[in-house]
Amino acid sequence: MVDYALQRKSRLAEVYAGRTGVAEVCDASPYLLRAAKFHGLTSSERCPICRKEQVTIVSWVFGEKLGQISGSARTNEEIQHLAMSREEFSVHVVEVCRTCSWNHLVQSYVSGLPPRPPVRRSRRVAGGRTSNNATTGRSANVDADGGPAGMGTEGMEKYL
Repeated sequence: MVDYALQRKSRLAEVYAGRTGVAEVCDASPYLLRAAKFHGLTSSERCPICRKEQVTIVSWVFGEKLGQISGSARTNEEIQHLAMSREEFSVHVVEVCRTCSWNHLVQSYVSGLPPRPPVRRSRRVAGGRTSNNATTGRSANVDADGGPAGMGTEGMEKYL
């Protein structure tokens, strides 16, 4: 887990000192504001910029194995369900003020099932044998006589 509290504190110090404009930090996209409205949880902390309302916590999920839901906001319950049924994915937790559009990454972490090791597959060939190429791990086509498929043993005497 990565916590961004020090970065947040530094950013707010720059705003309070006047080195960074409020417009630069209050730039939440309409998509983030909608996600806060429908998927977010209201926290007990007031917005550090406008101090008018509590910030809303929104969690975003990202991962190759998530398919179409990668890059979307999810509730904690949905994230728990995904963690029990999907391979590793990352979760980014953002705080956002729906009044002034302040937003900041609070933390990020990895959730989900451990990645599955790649499966080595071998193919059954005539005669009930399996054949794997020793150098590549790939299956080779072998006929019942032990030679390359379709060639038989003619001309293969030196290899037998």
